[in-house]
Amino acid sequence: MPTLNKTAQLSSTTRRKFLQGIVMGSVAGAIAPNISAQQYSLTHAARGAPREITGPAVDLVIGETFVNITGKQRIATTVNGSLPAPTLRFREGDDVTIRVTNRLNVPTSIHWHGIILPYQMDGVPGISFDGIAPGETFVYQFKLQQSGTYWYHSHSGFQKMTGLYGALIIEPKDKDLITAQRDHIVQLSDWSDEDPMRVFSKLKMQSDMYNFNQPTLGGFFKDVTDGGLSFALENRRMWQQMRMNPSDLADLSASTLTFLLNGKTSKENWNALGKPGERVRLRFINTSSNTLFDVRIPGLTMQVVQADGQNVKPIDIEEFRFGPGETYDVIVEPTAQAHTLFAQSIDRTGFASGSLVAEPGLSAPIPATDQAQLLSMTDMMGAMAMDSGMDHSGHSIPNNSDAHSNHSKHSNSLATPSTQVRHASTEYGASVDARVDTPRLNLDDPGIGLRNNGRRVLTLADLRSLETLDNSVPPTREIELHLTGNMERYSWSLDGLEYRDSTPIHMKKGERVRIILQNDTMMNHPMHLHGMWSDLENEHGELLSRRHTIVVQPAQRISFLTTPEDAGRWAWHCHLMFHMDAGMFRKVIVS
Repeated sequence: MPTLNKTAQLSSTTRRKFLQGIVMGSVAGAIAPNISAQQYSLTHAARGAPREITGPAVDLVIGETFVNITGKQRIATTVNGSLPAPTLRFREGDDVTIRVTNRLNVPTSIHWHGIILPYQMDGVPGISFDGIAPGETFVYQFKLQQSGTYWYHSHSGFQKMTGLYGALIIEPKDKDLITAQRDHIVQLSDWSDEDPMRVFSKLKMQSDMYNFNQPTLGGFFKDVTDGGLSFALENRRMWQQMRMNPSDLADLSASTLTFLLNGKTSKENWNALGKPGERVRLRFINTSSNTLFDVRIPGLTMQVVQADGQNVKPIDIEEFRFGPGETYDVIVEPTAQAHTLFAQSIDRTGFASGSLVAEPGLSAPIPATDQAQLLSMTDMMGAMAMDSGMDHSGHSIPNNSDAHSNHSKHSNSLATPSTQVRHASTEYGASVDARVDTPRLNLDDPGIGLRNNGRRVLTLADLRSLETLDNSVPPTREIELHLTGNMERYSWSLDGLEYRDSTPIHMKKGERVRIILQNDTMMNHPMHLHGMWSDLENEHGELLSRRHTIVVQPAQRISFLTTPEDAGRWAWHCHLMFHMDAGMFRKVIVS
């Protein structure tokens, strides 16, 4: 296929509005350490399981509210004075009207994550609308064409990081295929007492500012024991030459973040009711700004029944990882009076937890966090390391399950249908510090820190949509993008181009397109394409599941099919907030 269209340039006005949304939105989330209620006349935010608002017509007010999460009084960006924002519950087929009033002194917005709707209602300032100015009310109106577990959040600056996120539940118009006696929403998020703009500035100055899992002398001696002195020295020389850190699993750690479950800290022990023998539906939503969570309930099997709001064939697991933007619905059957809901961050510096209990006030032991793992050669070199069967540290490349046996069946290009397709060229600039020549194509890797941990961990290869995905229409073209970055500059990009330097991606309404994403970095990126579904396929071209957010692992190459059904302007970005704001963002125009 031809190179990505460069003729339709972003207007200076659009660029300016988008960047103003970033900067001014962060001001709304600024957190001053010494603020009195007399100065701002603020109330204290309601925290915990948020109250529920049913449709089809609702009113939401965005404002600033005091919170005390860590023992220090700070200001949160809230909806109707609540953190998380109120849960909205609608029904498939409803024509909803949502009136959003801005009581901040800067513009704001709400994006309806994963919802198929007219682009003017998508809520991305500078892309789909101008944003909601201070004192103004914007009326969102759209018809719900889907059901399931979704969420909503601000797309202005850093307001999501300071509290503007909430659950959105759409009941099916017909009988729900998922049956349960109890139904609970579990929102995982991260909070910082620091001003998000200050955090972002620190990362721009020193990208590993919050990384406290640096390689240690003890780790060096372990490498000497495992592989000898020359191996240990070579291992460190290699990482230094690449200007990379094998412990770069997350940009932010518990040194600045407090992890929350439904707005509560682990010490506050949020409770959900579930008695032994009952079927309990837990709707897990990663509403965080910058954290991938690994979720488990010690002693219980979780049956995954829905992913990103779409029903999947039930599969029993013990643990799953999900990034910002993703949702998983699971069914559990309690076997004791209390079970712990445990979600540890990918870098293992902290966790969020709550309890599933037969009676309020009970709790179960909280497990210790797992030991943090260093990135392997698989996470840097992809298929080359996997095909050799060894990573650079001499450890075997792990296989999560005996059921996953296709690790050695890779090529350097994804399987394509028999029709002839044209391939896009990619662009590379100064924002790139690494490229992967032999990406891995497998979807059965649970990821760093979850390999061979003794638990049955969910992978993308496990998920199958309950509804058969139509693969009868072959794609007429392919669009390939590389996920790129430069950690020393803390620059994130697509094809080496930060958003400000990029040109829009063009699609046509109704065309079938294959999207290929290759991760040339050593971090996970949850990629979210607005306005259309992403039908994930494996390396053999078999359609697996329908998603709106897909985590692309380090050195991995994945593909999905999409059919744009609505013309307009859409956003496409990494859902790690600082990665998006640092440039991993593109505009998509559907005509």
